[in-house]
Amino acid sequence: MRVVYCFLFLLPVLSFGQGSPQRDGARLKLNLKKLNFLGSVLYVAAHPDDENTRIITSMANDRLAATAYLSMTRGDGGQNLIGPELRDELGVIRTQELLAARRIDGGQQFFTRAIDFGFSKSATETFRIWGKDEILADVVKVYRQFQPDIIITRFPPDERAGHGHHTASAMLAQEAFDVAASAEAFPIQVKEFGIWQPKRLYTNTGRWWNTSINERTPGIITLDIGRYSPLLGESFSELAAVSRSQHKSQGFGSRGTRGYQPEFLEHEKGERAEKDIFEGVNTTWTRLNGGETVQRLVEKAILEFDVEKPARSIPALLQIRTAIQALRVGVWRTRKLQEVEQLILDCAGLFIEVGSDQYKGTPGEKVSATIEVVNRSGVDSKLERIVANEMEFDSTLSQSLDGNVAVLVKIKKSISKSKAYSGPYWLKEKHGIGLYVLDDANLIGKAESDPAISFVFTVSIEGTPLTISRPMVYKSTDPVKGELTRPFEIVPPVFVTIIDPVIIFNSTTPREVNVKVVSTGKAFVKGSVRLELPAGWRTEPISIPVELSKAEEEQIKSFLVFPAQQEGTFSMKASIEVNGRLYDLSVKTLDYDHIPVQTLMPKAESRIVQLDLKKEGNVIGYITGAGDEIPAALRKIGYEVWEMKNEDIKTENLKRLDAVVLGIRALNTNERLRFVMNDLLEYVKSGGTMVVQYNTNNGLLVDQFSPFPLTLSRDRVTEEAAEVRILNANHPVLNYPNKITPKDFEGWEQERGLYFPSAWDENFEAILSMNDSEEAKSPKDGSLLVARYGSGYYIYTGLSFFRELPEGVAGAYKLFANMVSLGQVNKTAVSGKAKKTKSKK
Repeated sequence: MRVVYCFLFLLPVLSFGQGSPQRDGARLKLNLKKLNFLGSVLYVAAHPDDENTRIITSMANDRLAATAYLSMTRGDGGQNLIGPELRDELGVIRTQELLAARRIDGGQQFFTRAIDFGFSKSATETFRIWGKDEILADVVKVYRQFQPDIIITRFPPDERAGHGHHTASAMLAQEAFDVAASAEAFPIQVKEFGIWQPKRLYTNTGRWWNTSINERTPGIITLDIGRYSPLLGESFSELAAVSRSQHKSQGFGSRGTRGYQPEFLEHEKGERAEKDIFEGVNTTWTRLNGGETVQRLVEKAILEFDVEKPARSIPALLQIRTAIQALRVGVWRTRKLQEVEQLILDCAGLFIEVGSDQYKGTPGEKVSATIEVVNRSGVDSKLERIVANEMEFDSTLSQSLDGNVAVLVKIKKSISKSKAYSGPYWLKEKHGIGLYVLDDANLIGKAESDPAISFVFTVSIEGTPLTISRPMVYKSTDPVKGELTRPFEIVPPVFVTIIDPVIIFNSTTPREVNVKVVSTGKAFVKGSVRLELPAGWRTEPISIPVELSKAEEEQIKSFLVFPAQQEGTFSMKASIEVNGRLYDLSVKTLDYDHIPVQTLMPKAESRIVQLDLKKEGNVIGYITGAGDEIPAALRKIGYEVWEMKNEDIKTENLKRLDAVVLGIRALNTNERLRFVMNDLLEYVKSGGTMVVQYNTNNGLLVDQFSPFPLTLSRDRVTEEAAEVRILNANHPVLNYPNKITPKDFEGWEQERGLYFPSAWDENFEAILSMNDSEEAKSPKDGSLLVARYGSGYYIYTGLSFFRELPEGVAGAYKLFANMVSLGQVNKTAVSGKAKKTKSKK
């Protein structure tokens, strides 16, 4: 391959990596056929992973409809099977998992501003926390913007949906069906998008609420998802399984299926269909005035398309583009222009990429970029202009793009000083528990933030100019994984991070607090770092000078923090002042193979907890489950934690421990536990203490995990402020070594607990009782069960310690300390008796 270098600013030539995957001829043929279908479908549900990827895949790739998924939330309130991230961080991961799924199944992605605040037992509670009117407005906006012919909901609008968010999503979808067609509703939207009336709304009926539904059920539309695509070389259900498997944080890896695979649609609103969900919808070009001409051109292009020589179709595609441009402005004109222009670029084999030699930059910093343009066909093409507004770069060219000759353009320009920092747009402002706060209404519905820096290219193909946008990225090569791509980010010149997110003070004795300061840019950083503390707290020194002379240089600065006597959980903030400007952002990188690297820049803040906490014992064995941060929390209160691998779980090792704790969902995720459970139970019988945290009642990998019968259920208490009633105030777990009272259940986060046992042997004693406000007649007593087994203690708890301890909830720390200290009760009592006997002598 020959290379042509365009030397701008006379920078030295740098090598570059591989290009992005090119659509093959079969996919181009499929996309060309899609150009000839003018129908659209919007799938609506509540969370990432609620969407039925089978239907989205079928609609986008079999029916060739414009297909999208509207998720009410980003899944912030769920659990995480791949790491410790929860809440906002988990929402970012699950957002990217949805986008990864859409890249595979061909759908678009939309969101509302609603936050997944955890499991909800009713739509009434959900609407109260979300704000129904706000989320309805968001749904209506997506309807008007996307203009779907067909709405399909995942859930029914009642309690059969099994989750308040699920029910609410269906209720909002149905209400928006009518509201979107009213010019009086949300009039500001109407000015931009107009009104829209979908043709019909159907529910994708699930087997879990309708076990008898089948193809012969009256009024049901049946879709065969298992149809085989010769162009794709697989069935649509197989492709859907790959899409579904992107929800890795939720453990939704799926197996491909073949053969007849029915999905059922049940009528809810609008015109009924007899057999075809698109009945009565004109899905041809004749739905647009003047579209007949386009129809004839597209049909001819499909017939003449040569899979091995797609570039031969470019003249026909350019003719189609001209015909579409002549149509009246509207959603279908915009949509089909994008499709045909992408087809032109793909048929030309045109590769365009902008790579930087660094993955981040600061406002005002000079950054190098290498632009690579390759025309991998013989089509007459010319590079005419490159513009990057964020770097104040605008270059007019007249560079011929000869067949398979790489054109490299080297630039070095400054990032605009006014450029905002990168990061998920929905996390820019502080938010409550139910609704994200956006400073720009145009962002509503948007899946993710725009790239930090975009380059816009004008390329002439066969004399027709096309405009193409590409993000600037950072590329590297891993010796195992090969070429890696990372989004380029705009960051502040310096980050400050309090190393411990939660710091426990157990007296008025001061503690050392470490702050990490990291330079991100190339400029010299000189400033002073300080901590902001609540009233009554102080630091020595008040501030510490910092000098950083190069990028990525970091220093740890240590403060001595003196706490106040008042117990409670407080906030401590860090900042650094540089040249009269205050910087107070920390950095958190989410790096998983299945999604692009995500960088969050939250405020530099930690929880500081002052509490009178006692503990007994020294060494805790922790057997990891789905992943949580409880080992770190135990270390904060003075325990030595042995995070045990499966091969470590042996009788001789267990004898060294004061307690063993099983991480969340360990019984669902660790198959080896079935082989060591007898050793663990024998450890308890011999005097040890074992704490088993929550597991789901389906997917248990261990049959016998308790010394006595215990039945898990889906019982939970979702209201974090629900009253906690103490059933036995004299039980050691509430008294030793810390006295636990109802006050210790104040300030809990998101929920009380989940997946409580619903039935248990009489050897267990229920310690607490609680219920959500709407379930006063159905108290849940299974949140904390304690049984004596031999001379030890077996504890099963569904309380959400995995959420509470990382949030610095004082009462949760005290109760967890009591659980792991319980085995020391008898030892202390024996020791006390021995001392009394000795004194009598």
